[in-house]
Amino acid sequence: MSNSHISLFHTAPMRGKLACAALCLLTLPVMAATPIDEQDVAARADVQQFIGEMVEKHDFDADKLTTLFKQVELREKIVDAITRPAESKSWHQYRPIFVTKTRINEGVTFWNENRETLERAEKEYGVPPEIIVAIIGVETRYGRHKGRYRVMDSLSTLAFQYPKRSKFFRSELEQYLLLTREENIEPLTIKGSYAGAMGKPQFISSSYRHYAIDFDGDGKRDLWNNTVDAIGSVANYFKRHKWQPGSPIVVPAVVGSNHIQVLVKKGYKPHSTITELRKRGATAKRKLDPNAMGALLELKTLAGREHWITLDNFYVITRYNHSPLYAMAVYQLGQAILSKRAAESAKIDSGKNING
Repeated sequence: MSNSHISLFHTAPMRGKLACAALCLLTLPVMAATPIDEQDVAARADVQQFIGEMVEKHDFDADKLTTLFKQVELREKIVDAITRPAESKSWHQYRPIFVTKTRINEGVTFWNENRETLERAEKEYGVPPEIIVAIIGVETRYGRHKGRYRVMDSLSTLAFQYPKRSKFFRSELEQYLLLTREENIEPLTIKGSYAGAMGKPQFISSSYRHYAIDFDGDGKRDLWNNTVDAIGSVANYFKRHKWQPGSPIVVPAVVGSNHIQVLVKKGYKPHSTITELRKRGATAKRKLDPNAMGALLELKTLAGREHWITLDNFYVITRYNHSPLYAMAVYQLGQAILSKRAAESAKIDSGKNING
């Protein structure tokens, strides 16, 4: 982060004139014929409209926003990346990306190095360490790979060059500019994912503004460099999305009906009681509260199909990334890290007993 922050704020009396000037530029043609990597972004009509909205809604300075967008680069690679996400793969292709021996071992190390912070996060927010560790492990390999694209470039590209989700990313661009103003950050200095996710836990701009916390009490919410803030913010995010402390997440299921596809098509958000699921052909392999709500998830493996009953906490994980494959990878990585760490602790204790 830099203190050489460009102030995008202007005084109220200029608002009307600047907004009018911006809106008058709506008649300019969009530079569709120019390759997006070569466009003057600030000259686009849709960008000028966006600038006008930021002036009207949030008192930004139009001239300084225009100067900022002149330095923005729309990237074809970003559009290419978002059209082929890892979540489009089958489970047997997706799982090996994240649930690996290396990532498990690194997760144990990360847990040991941040044990006190993880324990405090669990005490205050009810989220177990293995889930927090797995989230950061899946997202950024425990903070080492936070992204290589400038967030301004990513969000601008997707807001103005990706019609399928332009409304969402235009909103995230708005949130990003508000975030950088609030946190006194130069907008062009922050790098993240192709989708504009930032920091060790990869929060999008709106999530950063609403869920990031200062967990170490130093007066700043820093998810880029501060592991303590990252851990606390992930825990806060889960609690705010109704994580249920001590409740199960997902359990293997046995299916005994030819009609289970009706359940599968209902999706992974819990919709029926465990008793109702059993009556319709999906039985949990472990004992669950018969009145708890669940859903049936089907995953494709090389050996065929496997089935899981997803519960409320599984759905909470999908609020972080709306993919059941993602949630399952987080769950399984977390369980593997938990088991590995427990085994190492038991080995150490055994050695102490022998030597004692």
